Amino acid sequence: MRILLVIDQFDEGNNGTTISAQRFAEALQQEGNEVRVAAAGKPAAGKYPMPRIRLLPVADSIVKSQGMVFARPDTATLQQAIRWADVVHFMMPFALSRVGLRMAKEMGKPVTAAFHVQPENITSTLHLGKNRMVNELLYDWFRDDFYNQFTHIHCPSEFIAGQLRAHGYRAKLHVISNGVSEQFHPRRMEKEPELAHKFVILSVGRYSQEKRQDVLIRAVKKSVHSAKIQLILAGQGPRERALRRMGRGLNNPPVMGFFETDRLCELMAMSDLYVHAADVEIEAIACLEAVASGLVPVIANSPLSATPQFALDQRSLFRAGDPADLARHIDWWYEHATIRHQMGRVYAESAEKYRLKNSIRLAEQMFAEAIAENRKAQ
Repeated sequence: MRILLVIDQFDEGNNGTTISAQRFAEALQQEGNEVRVAAAGKPAAGKYPMPRIRLLPVADSIVKSQGMVFARPDTATLQQAIRWADVVHFMMPFALSRVGLRMAKEMGKPVTAAFHVQPENITSTLHLGKNRMVNELLYDWFRDDFYNQFTHIHCPSEFIAGQLRAHGYRAKLHVISNGVSEQFHPRRMEKEPELAHKFVILSVGRYSQEKRQDVLIRAVKKSVHSAKIQLILAGQGPRERALRRMGRGLNNPPVMGFFETDRLCELMAMSDLYVHAADVEIEAIACLEAVASGLVPVIANSPLSATPQFALDQRSLFRAGDPADLARHIDWWYEHATIRHQMGRVYAESAEKYRLKNSIRLAEQMFAEAIAENRKAQ
């Protein structure tokens, strides 16, 4: 198949959606498909470059701090891209995809979409994450102006598929994990000097309100083993300065920064526990990568998050937003090292069904269905 991915940002692997898109494209190609991308950024092989939307300075700063840019559709280039494709897969519901969808329909091309942007991710950035009315309006806007024009939607988790059903999305919903790469597998490394003799807790996620790194920092302060704990907060985002200030109160201030995949794999191999405290998640591929690497997770049991699906029992779930409950879980796993090592192996096995190769097979089936339907309709 010739598959066109339409996504605002593809060049910089600094957010979960872009990283997943990059891996999806590579894996689809490895299965014999031709894949090209329409996205903002510089020209490259297999890419149809789009200009970037320039926002007002404050808004632009917020968007960039989240690791994102928005693409402005270049209709001539976009038409060329769509004409090439057997199927067009839209990965975000913004201007580039909306124009691309209209053009694809006019050209009679089969289309599919992915639901990667949870409304609460947007509203949390504006400190409106718990405003039910605003979140409902966003779900409705996405549905009426974009997603209900598709007959096939990729949902990275059963959780978000349930949300779409509850909000009246009419398409066939394909629950397909974003998929964990073979790079993430169980292994241990000797801890580097600055981590030696410490209990290392890793957490991966954008430094934004809904990811709740603040809960994790407060939990470590409450832990009876706080003096021995070293946090690694992998990510970037607008709350970095605030989190660094909070972290100064720990015996061992957090290690913070954005890490490329190879380095992240090394950090996982030197960590003792993984914590995912986010209130809002469509899937949380980073947590799945940690599980696949043999780390026991402790996950916020939030009703707006899909990540609890990765927990195998209650020892890996804490009350969302509750530092004291998280501290109790951290202390239990600290004090039960033998069980932690045993469960790490069990968790790694549980991640095998989420491997990227399985996700690609299901995505290919979705694309094939859309192509067959389109031929029949014509």
